[in-house]
Amino acid sequence: MNEIKNILVTGGAGLIGTILIDHLNDQYNFSSIDINETKGSKSYIGDLSDLDAIQPAFEKQDIVIHLAADPSPESSWQSNLTNNLIATYNVYEAAKRAGVKRVIFASSNHAQGGNYLSKPWSLIMEGKFSSLEHGQYPLVLETDMIRPDGYYGTSKAFGEAIGSYYYDYFGLQSIHLRIGWVISVDEPNFSPMILSLWLSHRDAVQAFKLAIEAPDSIGNEIFAVTSDNKWKIFSIDKARTLLQYNPLDGAGEEYILGNPPARNLYHYPR
Repeated sequence: MNEIKNILVTGGAGLIGTILIDHLNDQYNFSSIDINETKGSKSYIGDLSDLDAIQPAFEKQDIVIHLAADPSPESSWQSNLTNNLIATYNVYEAAKRAGVKRVIFASSNHAQGGNYLSKPWSLIMEGKFSSLEHGQYPLVLETDMIRPDGYYGTSKAFGEAIGSYYYDYFGLQSIHLRIGWVISVDEPNFSPMILSLWLSHRDAVQAFKLAIEAPDSIGNEIFAVTSDNKWKIFSIDKARTLLQYNPLDGAGEEYILGNPPARNLYHYPR
C-alpha cells in the first residue's frame, strides 16, 4: 500500500482550505499554515511574506496546496505585492528548499479575466444568454493569451509563471488550477457571472484530489476548473483529458440578481 501523503495547505483556514480538509482529512495527513488557526489539522500560524519564519512548516511535506492570498479582484498593488507575489515566491522557494515534490497553486479565472470585456463572453457576464446559441461559441483555453483584469489577476499569472520556472530549473512539479468561483452556500443563483464560473464544493474537492494524485508526467500544467455550467466561458476539456476531471454539478441559467453570500464578500470572485 502507498504511504499516506503529507500535504501542507497555505490558507487552510479559508473557504477552500476548509472544504478540502473537511472532505479529504481521512485520506491525507494535512497541516495548514495561515494567519488564523485551522481546525481539523496541524496548524502553523505564520505570515507567508516571511520566508525564514514559514520554512519549518514545509519540512517533510510531499505536496503543498497554495491557497493563501488577498483574494479580492479589487485589491491594491501593495497588498498583491506582499500577500500574493512575495508570498507565492516564498511558497515555491520554501517548497524547493524542503524537497517538496509538487505545488498545487490556486490560480484564478482572473488571469484571463480581460476576456470578460470581449464578445461573446461579455454577453454571458451581462446575462444576455438569448443572444448566444448554447455550445456554438468559442471557449477560452489555457493556451490563450493572459489577460488579467486587475492586480489580483496579474498576481495569479505571476504564480503560474514562477511555478513554470521552478519546474524547469529545479524540478519542482507545479499544477495550476484556474479556479472559477467557490461560494460558501454552494448555490449559484445571484448573478450571471456565478452561473458561468461556479465551482461546486464537491467538484473543487475532486479537482484538487486529482491534482494531488496526478502522475509525475503532468509535471507543470495549467487547468481551468469550473463545474459543468451551461454558459461556460472557460473550457474544462484539458482538465477532463489530462486529470480525468468529471464534474458532478453544473449551473443552468436561472438567477435573481443579488449580492454574493456574506462570507464571500472578500472572495468575490476567486
